[in-house]
Amino acid sequence: MAERLIVIVLFDRVDLLDVTGPPEVFALLQREVEGPTGYRVVLAAASMAPVTTSAGVRILPDVTFAGVGRVDTLVVPGAVEIDGARRVSAVVDPGVVAAVATLARRARRVASVCVGAHILAAAGLLEGKRATTHWSTAQQLAREHPEVIVDADPIYIRDENVWTGAGLTACLDLTLALVADDFGDEVALRVARQLVMYLKRPSGQSQFSVSLEPVSTTRRIEDLRQYITRNIAGSLTVGELAAQIHVSERQLTRIFRTELGCTPAAYIESARVEVARQRLETSDDTLQKIAAACGFNTIDTLARAFRRKLDTTPHEYRQRFRIGAVP
Repeated sequence: MAERLIVIVLFDRVDLLDVTGPPEVFALLQREVEGPTGYRVVLAAASMAPVTTSAGVRILPDVTFAGVGRVDTLVVPGAVEIDGARRVSAVVDPGVVAAVATLARRARRVASVCVGAHILAAAGLLEGKRATTHWSTAQQLAREHPEVIVDADPIYIRDENVWTGAGLTACLDLTLALVADDFGDEVALRVARQLVMYLKRPSGQSQFSVSLEPVSTTRRIEDLRQYITRNIAGSLTVGELAAQIHVSERQLTRIFRTELGCTPAAYIESARVEVARQRLETSDDTLQKIAAACGFNTIDTLARAFRRKLDTTPHEYRQRFRIGAVP
């Protein structure tokens, strides 16, 4: 089989798991196929000096950027910095950006891991494309690169030959998707078993649940979120919610857009999907019972919401994520 050179970009303070996760997936593939996979992973940096990762672990590059020839898959990890207020922001080094832009021209496909999407954007590789990144820096990516269609929800996104992945452990999901692209879903599922992972998380699965979203800075909206959770099976109309915090419906919509970045209806649907996900994972309730308990009322409404939010069906989700289910 022809060699598939996989180049992982190294630079100071890079997230360690972003670098080590993908090679583990590519290596485990060899257990599941007869004959060579063709994959050869190399770590490339500006020089051959050791690179210190965010975890303090030092890694030795295999080659310099200048020594890389034709590339099958270019993998670009990321790095972050945290200020005194505990705000997280992606680190983008101009030298790394220039190297990535050059290497990408020689690559069959390019993939970013976590906040590596910021490097791809700075290199002009995401212009007009849909992309994801770690949820904590998604707003930064959208603000600094309005030419990119940022979607912070999916685990990974493929737009033509450019792949972007969400935060940290999602690098495994992204790499499994790359393996599936090369060798098919069945082989990728066998590799997932080796990793003791869910067989295959759908690419549309949310990075985080509604309950884990950053809390609003406005107390009344935080109280309203709790009200929605407590009354998830109810009608939850905009009028009802506006009355809860004594504002007009128009003002409520403005507040939701400012505080949570979405409309009240979109937030309610996300909250309902989250509750439905939990029930699908932990109970044997029928879809009709789950739909009613989550305010969807009908199975069709539940299914449409799952398709919009997670790009899967309730039945498929339960098969993949039912706690205690046998793969």
